[in-house]
Parts: sequence; C-alpha cells; structure tokens
Amino acid sequence: MTKNFTPVSALNVMLDFGDAPIPVGRLAHRDGKIFFEYDADFITKKLEVSPFKLPLTPELQVFEPGLFEGLPGLFNDSLPDGWGRLLLDRALRRKGIAPDSFSPLDRLAYVGASGMGALIYAPDYSEGVHGETVNLDVLADQSQAILEGSSEEVFEELLALGGSPQGARPKAMIGVNRDKSKVIQGVEDLPTGYEPWLVKFANTADGQDAGAIEYVYSLMAQEAGLEVMDAHLFPAKTGAGYFATKRFDRTDSSGRLHMHTACGLLHSDFRVPSLDYQDLIKATMILTRDIREAQKMYRLAVFNVLSHNRDDHAKNFSFLMDDSGTWKMAPAYDLTFSSGPGGEQSTMVMGEGKNPGVEQLLKLAEVADLSRADAQRIIDETVTVLQQWKELAKSCGVSKANIKRIKEIIC
Repeated sequence: MTKNFTPVSALNVMLDFGDAPIPVGRLAHRDGKIFFEYDADFITKKLEVSPFKLPLTPELQVFEPGLFEGLPGLFNDSLPDGWGRLLLDRALRRKGIAPDSFSPLDRLAYVGASGMGALIYAPDYSEGVHGETVNLDVLADQSQAILEGSSEEVFEELLALGGSPQGARPKAMIGVNRDKSKVIQGVEDLPTGYEPWLVKFANTADGQDAGAIEYVYSLMAQEAGLEVMDAHLFPAKTGAGYFATKRFDRTDSSGRLHMHTACGLLHSDFRVPSLDYQDLIKATMILTRDIREAQKMYRLAVFNVLSHNRDDHAKNFSFLMDDSGTWKMAPAYDLTFSSGPGGEQSTMVMGEGKNPGVEQLLKLAEVADLSRADAQRIIDETVTVLQQWKELAKSCGVSKANIKRIKEIIC
C-alpha cells in the first residue's frame, strides 16, 4: 500500500485465469452506497460469476449498507477478515488513516491482483514480495507479537504475504518446492519448481499442537473420501509444527480459478449462523448441475459432524469456476476439531444444531439423492477412519491431553 493513499471512488473488476485479464465490470462508491455495472462484452460471454445474487444484467445494480458493508458477496469474498483485516487496520493506523474511513473499495484496491481466486481489481495498490527464503519460525514469532499487540516492525512483510486469507488464525501465502525443503516469499509469479501454498500459525487461543491436529484431520478426511489439497506439517522450533496446504485456487499451469464462498454466494453472514446442510446441498446442485458434487457436500457434512468440526460456517465452504464457466465444489478446508457458537454446529443438519448425529445425517441423505444404504456406507466409512485418530495423532506430535480429549468425543 502506498504511503500517499488516495481514496478510491471507482474500481475496474477483471477475471484473470492466467492469460489476458477479462474485464468484468465497474464498482463505484457514491453517496454512501456501492454500485456495480457489468461490462457489456462480459455479459455476452455468459460467465455467471455469482448467479444467485449478482445476475448477468446490463442494469446498474446498487447495494445497501449493512451486510458486507454494501458490497455484493462476490467482491466481499476478495476481502480479508480476521487476521488479514487486523494487519491492514493496524498498518492504516500507523500511516495516520482511520480504518473506519477506509471504504470497501479502498480495501479491494489494496487486494488488487493478490487475492484468492481469479478476480483482480484496478487500481491495484497491493505490494507483493517475492523470491526470498522464508523462515517459518520467524514468521510465527512475528505473528504472535502482532496478536499480542507488541510489534510495530513487521507489518509490511506479513501484509504482503497475507494475500487475502480469511479466518482468525495468522496465515501466509508462500511458495514451496516439490520436496518441501525450501519455502520462499510470494503470493504470485513463483519461480519454476515452486507451488503456491498457504501456511497457518497459532493464534493466542491455540495450543502448540493446533497445526498437528489440523494435519491429522486432513489425513483422515482424505482417507474418508473427501477431496482435499496436499498438506504438510512443517517442523517448528517449538510445538508439533506448522500446518500448510497447497492452494486450490491456483492450477498447476500457473493459472487461476474463480472462487466463491457459500457466504458470498448465498449472502449468508458467517457471523450469524443460519445455514443448514440441506441448503448447501441444494445450492451445490443448482450451481454445478451435478449430483456428484452435491453428494460431495453430503460426505463433507458427515465428516464435519462425526469429527466434531463445529466451526463449519458459511466461509468454510467454497466453489470454483474455470474459464469455461463450469462450477464444482472446492476441496474441503479448515477441517479440525473445533467448537461452534455456544458449542453447537455452525451449519445445522436438518434443523438440528445442538447435537446432530447419525439420525439427522440419514435424513439429509435424501436431499443429496442418496439411498439410506449408501448414506450408511459413507457414515460407516467415516467412523472407521476416525478410529485412526489416536495412532495418527501420536505419530504427528499431538499432545497426550488432546489425543485423549478428542478421542473421547469422535471415536
């Protein structure tokens, strides 16, 4: 972000699938409201980038302040929250800018071309860093210092490595070589031999084995038949290690995929849980027109419920669109032992949030056009995999206390 930042009144929105950026439309901020208009040529391409809430129409569309600060969910998905917003707001204060005066369009200009997915914004005030070796222990220490409010020195590098990751835990976008022996800076334009990954660090509420727990959950999820990205547990000077995963919004050919969370797609505020898995399954079917994708969502529901992943809010489900306009479910992510609001499941199962179980999961199967026998098979497969928790957790350095605590609940 430039030191002499000029407030943004209008933004050009484009899609970048790895070739020439495709103009999508224009955002404008006027009289306290945000307006959006699709580019006429883009409408002819019939690429439905947000079919539920931002349909392809030539009319000027206006959004009231409130949900997403007046942005449509499509563009709100590009903005960081949690950790990313904390970093940016502190950086703004250091520059004498009140975060409340920094509009959503200003924040999108800061994201520029460095965000998740294929959407990019101009003007672009992002500042990437590339190429230098990253010391994960140093980044972890710096992140902790910022969370504790004791750091004034490390904003710029962490901001640049942040891209626009969401969630409360500190994260960094990195490049990783094929044998995981080298980690470098870089949100985009990685050198040959490096892949785009995301690494997480503990927040103030996490134990030192939080990364190991998430890594074990990733292993179990894959074994249970979920599609997940490659994951790795990088060694740490203290604790069991740093959980990292390959990014699903980038392709092996250095291209991008358009990403949309369920939160943004359905305009469902993730801070006020209101979704049910039947909503997600139906939305998946409408969006992808593929019952197999809807059944992937069912399998994810089974895993989340039975593994006690209760922080399954609307931002923890995403969909991907390629340059032909084909949608599919994104690989599962943010899978770990967790509690939701009031200890309940953030996403209900057939109306049950307090203590959903097999009974509700079997009813949910009907929404995904699964027979009771097929649903029971998925449940049994997941139960069998979760019984591996103790041995996997021991081998990955999870503490004895957490192994026991989690085993009592999921096994």
